[in-house]
Amino acid sequence: MEQAFKYRFYPTPEQETLLRRTMGCARLVYNRALAARTEAWYERLELVDYIKTSALLTQWKKQEDLQFLNEVSSVALQQGLRYLQKAFSNFFSGRAKYPNFKKRHNGGAAEFTKSAFRWKDGQVWLAKCAQALPIRWSRVLPDGCEPSTVTVKLDPRGRWHVSLLVDNPNIQHLPCCNKSVGLDVGISSLLTTSDGDKVSNPKHFKRRYRKLKQVQKALSRKKKGSSNRHKARVKVALAHGKITDSCLDFLHKLTTQLVRENARHRC
Repeated sequence: MEQAFKYRFYPTPEQETLLRRTMGCARLVYNRALAARTEAWYERLELVDYIKTSALLTQWKKQEDLQFLNEVSSVALQQGLRYLQKAFSNFFSGRAKYPNFKKRHNGGAAEFTKSAFRWKDGQVWLAKCAQALPIRWSRVLPDGCEPSTVTVKLDPRGRWHVSLLVDNPNIQHLPCCNKSVGLDVGISSLLTTSDGDKVSNPKHFKRRYRKLKQVQKALSRKKKGSSNRHKARVKVALAHGKITDSCLDFLHKLTTQLVRENARHRC
């Protein structure tokens, strides 16, 4: 079973420069490919697939004004085109909306497959990177597991994360349980179970939402394009991030408890 392990890491100035450039190039290729596919359909009723966008990427790399695309790992650029193909597949099947262009201030991400990174002695070396990523190993990978994919992400708050995807054969199923429970999502309380238990909404969220309202109001007053607006936008991203972290932590603990106590009928 595939399992992802996510960690914080703190890149050196050289690594940060390279990673930001890689993400910027991946974003540029994604947006150019999206624009080319959209234009081909609306102007010529032509469907452009992954193979054609990959050929376009080869042409872009030969252009004089796009020579910087050759300075980063080609794997990250190709993975961006694969994500775009998947986004269109989800759109055509009705599972998602039409793909949007990626924005710079939303952070960025770059995915590296096995040909673009090296795993040695419990460390990760990315393509074109002279040093291993300084990862804060909050937990170790399972014994005998090596990453098949490495994804580096920069969130709007400026925090760096790396996600290692491994095939873990040692995952153990939880013990069987014949108990089941129904859930009713409410407004005054987060949810009510069929056993009569109520889970209240976390109270500290109100304080965080008040803070978010304050920084959003300050952002709306800043002049577009100014350095003060950029600083205010970072504060909004930090407020959003704290709310996101609190929600994920609370929901993860709640769902884990519900799964461990109920409904496993594989015996």
